Amino acid sequence: MADGKKVLFEITEEHLDTGLRGFPVGTVRSSFVDPDDGVHYVGYPVADLAYLDPEAVVYLIFNKRLPNDEELVAFKADLASRAGVDPRVIALLKGLPKDGHPMEWLMCGLSYLGMTGKTGDWKEDALNMIARSAELVANIFRIRSGWGEPIPSNPSLGLVENMVHMMGVPGGDTEKLTKLLRIYYVLHMDHGGGNLSTFTGKAVASGLADQYSALSASMASLYGPLHGRANQECLEFIRKVGTADGDAVESFVRNELASGGKIFGFGHAVLRKEDPRAKVQYALGEELCPNDPLFRTSVVLRERAVKVLKENPKVSNPYPNVDAVSGALVNACGLTDPEFYTVLFGFSRIAGIAAQIVDERTVSRNGKGVPIYRCKYIAVNQPRQRLNNAAS
Repeated sequence: MADGKKVLFEITEEHLDTGLRGFPVGTVRSSFVDPDDGVHYVGYPVADLAYLDPEAVVYLIFNKRLPNDEELVAFKADLASRAGVDPRVIALLKGLPKDGHPMEWLMCGLSYLGMTGKTGDWKEDALNMIARSAELVANIFRIRSGWGEPIPSNPSLGLVENMVHMMGVPGGDTEKLTKLLRIYYVLHMDHGGGNLSTFTGKAVASGLADQYSALSASMASLYGPLHGRANQECLEFIRKVGTADGDAVESFVRNELASGGKIFGFGHAVLRKEDPRAKVQYALGEELCPNDPLFRTSVVLRERAVKVLKENPKVSNPYPNVDAVSGALVNACGLTDPEFYTVLFGFSRIAGIAAQIVDERTVSRNGKGVPIYRCKYIAVNQPRQRLNNAAS
């Protein structure tokens, strides 16, 4: 205790320049990550929520309780009524360079959603953005991939169902892809308060920029290969392994580590056991695409990579995380270009980040909101000096 207040963290010089890792800076009402049991939304383990309607889980993180049947019907209808993007957004997408990364398209699209439809109300803009992002993301896939003209929206189908409908994936299995992305949406929706994309969005919003600007900044954070783009790299890694033979996979892992390479999809900053989200996806893969070659490689990696990584006492978590298998599943269900995978991650995470922003702006400190973020940096190697001709 210090001055009657509990000391949560003692800062020493060794904590500087460590990316704020582990520093408590605020509170969060919508989710947390337990080192053993993984991600929870408002106290519920995410695996328990995985097969619910995605809209029910959106309702949960905004209202801090699950809806009853009548409330869910009303909430789905409310989101459907908010859907429909300004035609200028689609025109913008058609003019973007095809060599731009899909995440750069998403950043542009979210900003344009704001320019063509913001209300200035934190929660209204959050719900509008969630409802309209389905059409935005579907057309990022469709237009950048050259699949043809946009497909008219049908929001009565449901949030994820409508997105898959508008994507119109050539040769894709709509039923399998819809089931996968409904669960994917729930599993990726939120992840505590301090991950980079969520923290970035809340920091931008603390300066009273609008929801759309804050989420565009969040997606810029998610775009990085150390954050959301990891799912893209994981699929590329599985393709590089190229076999589902156990001994060959183990040999590949050992050689990769010996040469200084990384084993993508394994380990987690907080978790110390296998990610429950990965467990859900492995089980889903056995249902949707049990014989897919890349999925089978990911299953073998689940055993052999863990075996090898456990041999290193410095590895605190040798287990698969959510990215270890998600790319293989998305690929097996018809979305074969890994450059788009982080856009799917972003589509899901929009809801969680926006809900946390609503809480920080309208609930925290009895409704006054969290002050503008202003962390302190220590000046080093900057001796006081003046130019010789400076005025005295």
